[in-house]
Amino acid sequence: MNLLIYGAGVIGCLYAALFSDAGHNVTIYARGQRLEILKKNGLLYSQNNRIMKAELTIIDKLEDDDLYDFIFLPVRENQVHIALRELKNNGCPTIVTMVNTLEPYSNWEEICGKGRIVPAFPGAGGSFDENVLHASLTPRFIQPTTFAEISGEKTERLLKLASLFKQAHIPYQIVQDMHAWQLCHLAMVVPIADAYYMADNPEKAGYDGKVMLYTAKQMQRNFSALHKLGIELSPPKMNFFRLTPVSILSMGLSFVFRSKFGNMFMYRHSMKAPDEMRQLHDQFYGYIQRNLA
Repeated sequence: MNLLIYGAGVIGCLYAALFSDAGHNVTIYARGQRLEILKKNGLLYSQNNRIMKAELTIIDKLEDDDLYDFIFLPVRENQVHIALRELKNNGCPTIVTMVNTLEPYSNWEEICGKGRIVPAFPGAGGSFDENVLHASLTPRFIQPTTFAEISGEKTERLLKLASLFKQAHIPYQIVQDMHAWQLCHLAMVVPIADAYYMADNPEKAGYDGKVMLYTAKQMQRNFSALHKLGIELSPPKMNFFRLTPVSILSMGLSFVFRSKFGNMFMYRHSMKAPDEMRQLHDQFYGYIQRNLA
């Protein structure tokens, strides 16, 4: 397949490398310093303690007549509208938006055209170290790459997208209601990010009992609120946060915060994107307040 990755951050570059390794024709649209680094060195990434170089094309200009089977949009929420305006005249029928958001998907379709959006969310994390990508996928049982049609239908293009992920050895799941999944995701990750911002030493937040207890209480309140609103928790294992005693939940969170997993997939993103996470904080709690009023 011919694939475009719009954006050369950690997530975009990881998926680009995996798709390329699976034999697909991958193009990355990059800007700024990352563009110059990619043009000079190519995409270097760490795999099994070896430095590899991905076979792909780097561009800094989008052409309307460039043909792609899928365009992937792994960007921050405040960049989505700009990206979609750039992509609206391209002939690719499907834009996979890998974005943390509660914005109505209809807003995005108004920009790029109805039926083109497949909302999704990545299951990955990592960082660049001396211009080498050090990143990995989250385990399937924690958070596979998740996607859905806005309508909730299981369509031919979803199966095609699933096949692409399978070829690239990317764990995935198709859900029926991506908006509900996003709500549940934010019910969990917003308190996690808040914990880092609240702690005197963010990197050691897992050792702060008061912060962990507060975080556990917030998570439980969040999932209880969604349940009260009649939202089916997605995936169902999210009921764990609603039903587990706060004391036990606090101890579990403390363990995760102190783990390598917590450092790679929670701490690094929270500290790298505080503006985005605080915006999502306001969106999530605003949603709860409006709908419970």
